[in-house]
Amino acid sequence: MTDTTTTAVGADLSTLSLEEKASLVSGESFWRTKAVGDIPSVMLTDGPHGLRKQREGGDHLGLGDSVPATCFPPAVALGSSWDVELAERIGAALGVESSIEDVAVILGPGINIKRSPLCGRNFEYLSEDPIVSGVLGAGLVRGIQSQGVGASLKHFAANNQEDDRMRSSSDVDPRPLREIYLRGFQRVVEDAQPHTVMCSYNRINGVFASENRWLLTDVLRGEWGFEGLVVSDWGAVNDRVAALRAGLDLEMPGNGGQTDAQVVAAVSDGTLDEAVLDASAQRNADLAVRWAATPRVEGPLDVDAHHALAREAAARSIVLLKNDPPRGAAEQLLPLRPGQSIAVIGAFAEKPRYQGAGSSMIRPTRLDDALTSIRAVADDVAYAPGFSLAADVSSEETARLHGEALSAASAADVVVVFAGLPARLESEGYDRTDIDLPADQLALIDAVVAANPRTVVVLSNGGVVALPFAGDIPAIVEAWLLGQAGGSATAAVLFGAVSPSGKLTETIPYRLEDSPAFLNFGGEEGHVRYGEGLFVGYRWYDARRMDVAFPFGHGLSYTSYGYGSATAAVTPDGDVEVRVTVTNTGDRDGREVVQVYTSLPESSVQRAPRELKAFASVQLAAGESREVTVTVRRADLAYWDVRAERWVVEGGDYVVEVGASSRDLRTATTVAVAGDDLRLPLTRESSLAEVMAHPVAGPMVQAALAGMSQMMEGASGIMPEGVSMDKMLGSFPIGRIGMLAGGQVTPDMIDGLIAAANASQQ
Repeated sequence: MTDTTTTAVGADLSTLSLEEKASLVSGESFWRTKAVGDIPSVMLTDGPHGLRKQREGGDHLGLGDSVPATCFPPAVALGSSWDVELAERIGAALGVESSIEDVAVILGPGINIKRSPLCGRNFEYLSEDPIVSGVLGAGLVRGIQSQGVGASLKHFAANNQEDDRMRSSSDVDPRPLREIYLRGFQRVVEDAQPHTVMCSYNRINGVFASENRWLLTDVLRGEWGFEGLVVSDWGAVNDRVAALRAGLDLEMPGNGGQTDAQVVAAVSDGTLDEAVLDASAQRNADLAVRWAATPRVEGPLDVDAHHALAREAAARSIVLLKNDPPRGAAEQLLPLRPGQSIAVIGAFAEKPRYQGAGSSMIRPTRLDDALTSIRAVADDVAYAPGFSLAADVSSEETARLHGEALSAASAADVVVVFAGLPARLESEGYDRTDIDLPADQLALIDAVVAANPRTVVVLSNGGVVALPFAGDIPAIVEAWLLGQAGGSATAAVLFGAVSPSGKLTETIPYRLEDSPAFLNFGGEEGHVRYGEGLFVGYRWYDARRMDVAFPFGHGLSYTSYGYGSATAAVTPDGDVEVRVTVTNTGDRDGREVVQVYTSLPESSVQRAPRELKAFASVQLAAGESREVTVTVRRADLAYWDVRAERWVVEGGDYVVEVGASSRDLRTATTVAVAGDDLRLPLTRESSLAEVMAHPVAGPMVQAALAGMSQMMEGASGIMPEGVSMDKMLGSFPIGRIGMLAGGQVTPDMIDGLIAAANASQQ
C-alpha cells in the first residue's frame, strides 16, 4: 500500500475579511466547498463502499449521473470478513478511485451500531458490536487516507434508525452511550484520525447532533484528540450559528450564502466569538490546501484489478450458516460438484441485488450475476425465476412461477434457491416493518425442499431475516449484498474454489419480538428510548439465555479447526495478551476468525455475560497449526463510571474465553487485572457500605457502630434467623444514620467525618 499522504499544510487566513471567513464554513454547491482567494474548492462525494461521484446538479440519489466506479461489498458483508487487512486494502482502493476523480473526501465509513434489525440502513453498517465496528472502521480509514484522500467517519452519533431521522431524539443513558454507541467512533478517531467526522441528523438526549457541543467539542476533540473537521450530514444543520458554536465546521450542501450571512451577523452583534469562526474556517482551509498539495493517483483506473479485489472481498464475506447432509445422505450438500445437474431458482440469481438503496448507490464498472457464473462451472444448469421482484404480482403469475420452479427442482440432482429482500423493503430513509422474507418466497422454499430435499438457500439481504425454514433446509448461505463481483464470488464458494470463512457480526433471532429493542425501536412523539441499555445484540440474548437461530460470530467452513488451551497474561503496559494454538484439522485450506470474549463474574456493575474484546483472522493450510496472539487493550476492559464520569477498569479475575463464535467457545482461562484507583467523594447520600469501604471513614464508622452495639444486638434479636443486619443497613445513607443512633450521632459529626475522609483523598 502506497502512502501518498502529504505533510500538514496550513492556510493563511490573516488577510481574509469576516465575510470571506464565513463563506468557508458552508458549501458552494451540493458536493463542493467554496474557493476563497488562494484557498481552492474541493469535492466531497458519497461512499462508503464505492465512489459515487455525480455531475454538478445531480439529484443526490440518482445513479445515472454517477461516474462508473467499483462497487465493493457494502459494510453488511465486509463486516462478516472480520479482516482488518482486507478492509484496509479496500479502503486503499476507494482512495485510489477518489484520487483519480479529484475527490478530496469520500463519505464513509459508516460504523453505527445495528441496534435493531429493522433499521433500513443496516446494510451500510458493520456490526452490532463496537469493537468490530471500530477495528474494521479504522482499517478502512487508514486505507482511504493512505492515498491522500480524506475519510468521513459517520454518522456521529446514536443514529440507529431511518424513520424520523431528521429530528427524533435518541435518548440514551450515559453508560450505553459511551460503551456501545460511541466506543467504535472513539476507536477510529484515536487509531486512524479521519480527516473528517460527519455529524448525524438526529438529536441526542434532546440536543441536535449538529448543535451538541458536548459531543462535537468536549468528547470528540477534548477527550479523543480529533484533529480534523466536522462536516454536517447533508441538511443536518438546524441553527448554523449554534452549530458553529458547538464545533460543526462545515455545513453541507451549499445554500446560496444564506447561513454565511447569519454567521457574519452573529459575529458583528457579539453573539458569536470571531475566534470560533476562525477555528472552523482554518480547518476547512487546511483541508482544501492540503488536498491541493497532495499528488493525485494517475489514471486510468485498473478496472480488472479492482474487480478482482471486490470478488475476493465478496467471497471472504459470505457466511455459511448451515451445511448438513440432506435426508438419507451421508455427505454434506456443499460444496457442489460441477458434474451434478443443478436447478437454479430465484430471480436474484439472474438479477443480483448487490447494494442497498439510497445515497450509497454505486454505478458499477461491471456486474457479475450468479447464474452466469454457475453456468461457467457446471454443464447441466436449469433456471427458473421462481418469483417476481415486482411489488404487485397476481396470484396467477405467482402460481405459474412456482410451477416452473418445482418442475426444474424435481428433475435436478441439487437445487440452489436464491432468495432475499427486494430493494423496496430496505433503504435509506425508512425502516423495515418486519424481518420476514416475502411470503411468496417462503412458500416457494417450502415447496422446493418438499420436492427435492437436496436444496441450498442463498440469501441476498442488507439486514437479517427470519429463517423459519432453517430446520428443513440442509444448507443455508448468507450472501448479504456483495457488491459488483458477488455473483462470481458466490459461485466460487458454492463449488468450493473458496472455503467460506465469513462470520456473523450480528445475531439472527428466531423472531423480531426476541430482539433487544423490540419494544422501544422507532419511538414516539419525537423520542426514541434506548431502554435495552447496554444489552444490544448478543449481549441481550446471552443475558436472557435466549435461543437464537444463529449466534453472533457464527460461520461454518468446508474444513474444521481445533483450538488448544488458551493462556492470558497482562503486558507491561496493562493490555492482556491472549495466546492460543489453532489447527486446521481438515483437508482443505481455510481461514478462521479467532474471537476473544471477556467477563468479570464478580463485577460491582451491570455487565453482559461476555463481551467481544479482540479478534484475528488467520489463514491456515490443511493440517497447519499456528499460535495466534490476540491483544485485548486495557482500555477495552473499562466501563463508563457514571459517578466519576470517566472510564474505569475494575480490578479482578477476568474470564477470557476464546472460540469460533459467541456460543462456540473452545477454551477459557482467567487473568488477574489490576483495577484503576477510584475514590469518590463521600456525601450524606453515600451508603453505609460505601463509607465502610473507605480507608479513612471506614474505621471511624466501625468504631461508632461499636458504641451502638447494644441497640444493634437488640434489633438483631427480633430478626428471623439468617437475616443479615449488615446487608439491611448497607444501603442506608450515612446522612440518616442518626435516626438509628438514638442521638449518639449528630449531623455535625457526620459532616466532620465526610470532610475528614474527603480531605484524605486530596
